[in-house]
Amino acid sequence: QESSAQDVAFSVDGTKMFVIGYGGDDVNEYTLSTPFDATSASFVDSFSVSSEESTPRGLEFSDDGTKMFVVGNSGNDVNEYTLSTAYDVSTASFVDARSLPEVGDVYGIEFNTDGTKMFVVGTDDAVNEYSLSTAFDVSSETYTDQFSVASEDAGPSDLEFSNDGFTMFVIGFGNDRVYEYDLSTAFDVSTASSTGDELFVGDRESNPWGFEFNDDGTKLFVLG
Repeated sequence: QESSAQDVAFSVDGTKMFVIGYGGDDVNEYTLSTPFDATSASFVDSFSVSSEESTPRGLEFSDDGTKMFVVGNSGNDVNEYTLSTAYDVSTASFVDARSLPEVGDVYGIEFNTDGTKMFVVGTDDAVNEYSLSTAFDVSSETYTDQFSVASEDAGPSDLEFSNDGFTMFVIGFGNDRVYEYDLSTAFDVSTASSTGDELFVGDRESNPWGFEFNDDGTKLFVLG
C-alpha cells in the first residue's frame, strides 16, 4: 500500500493500525485480529491527503478517533480532519490547516491526552509546544515554547509521550535512535532533560521516520 512509509498510529484498543507515506500520499487503514500485533494486520481502506499535503510525514488521532491530523514538509502545516465514524478513514473530511512557521519542514506530531497541547518536530531540531484553547482544534493553537534535541539527533522525525506526560521520546534519522527525556512538569517541554537512555534501531531500520507505543508502553513500533 505504501512504498515510502513515514508514520504509524493505532486506535487506543490496538485493533486498528494506520500508516501514512508520501509514496501514495494517503492514510492506509488496517484491522488487527490480535491487538497491537502487526503480524495480524489486514488492509481495509485508504484516504488520500494529497489535496492538503503532497509530502505527508506525520499522523496522529484524537483518543476517541473522531479527529485525525496530518503534517508534512510540503505545506509545513498541520491538517485537521473529522471522522464521522471513529477510526474509519473512509469517513474522514478535511476541516482546517494551520501553518507552523517555527518548525521549518514539519515531520512529526503528538498531542497531550486531553488535546489541549500539541507538539511538533521538524528541521529546527526541536520539540515545539503549542497550547490549544479548544481541544483538538488546530485553529485555536498558540505557540508556547520549544526544547532543542540537536545534541542528541540533528534529524528528529517523530515524538511520543508516556500517558502521564512525564516521559518524552524522540526518534531521529541522524543517529537511528529513540531518545528518552524526563519532564518535571507533565507535557511541559521547558522542563525536559535527557535521561541519557537511548535505543539503537538502525539494525532494523536505517532511516526511521515514525514510531508508536501501545497504550501501556509495553510495545514499541518503528517504521521507516
